[in-house]
Amino acid sequence: MIRVIVVDDHDVVRKGVISFLQTEDDIEVVGQADSGFEGAKLVIEEQPEVVLMDLIMENGNGIEATKQIIASHPACKVIILTSYYDNEQVIPALEAGAFSYILKTSNAQEIADAVRKAAKDENVIEPKVASKMMSRFRSPVKKPHEDLTERELEVLLCIGDGMTNQEISEKLYIGIKTVKTHVSSILSKLEVNDRTQAAVYVHRNQLFKVTED
Repeated sequence: MIRVIVVDDHDVVRKGVISFLQTEDDIEVVGQADSGFEGAKLVIEEQPEVVLMDLIMENGNGIEATKQIIASHPACKVIILTSYYDNEQVIPALEAGAFSYILKTSNAQEIADAVRKAAKDENVIEPKVASKMMSRFRSPVKKPHEDLTERELEVLLCIGDGMTNQEISEKLYIGIKTVKTHVSSILSKLEVNDRTQAAVYVHRNQLFKVTED
């Protein structure tokens, strides 16, 4: 028997899914919860093979609950069962450790089949979700320095050369105050703490070569 817990704050959905699963000979519903917090707690107690998890719930969302479940019971397969398939939900859910991702538009048999596949270590990703994931991975990842203005890039290269603010001011014919403003903006955009880290960034990303090309 595949032991399952269903977590969803919509009574009609939760009870409907449970009613169908209980008609399946190889699936046993061992618990239900109406919040992510309660669901994660129940999983620790019952140790099911599979959890059907809603995403948007008032008392503990599905993403946080999934993280807790995977941390406490790594063998458990969490199947996200939701109406949402935008990147703001999909990516964090999968990163949290969700095993499968299906939509509530799935019919009862498809949900039961997803449970069976999860028990066999086979995941199911809703086609709309898979398409979004592929689009995301196909998109080139933008590097932080690409958000710099032309002048900020010039200042960054000077930092990479080990120049002081005074030297940068003299080289680029701009005031010290302006240099400081640019440096502050550069550190923020590159998400680094100081000039040393900014200089390391320049050399690690071979920006001297990039600008020469």
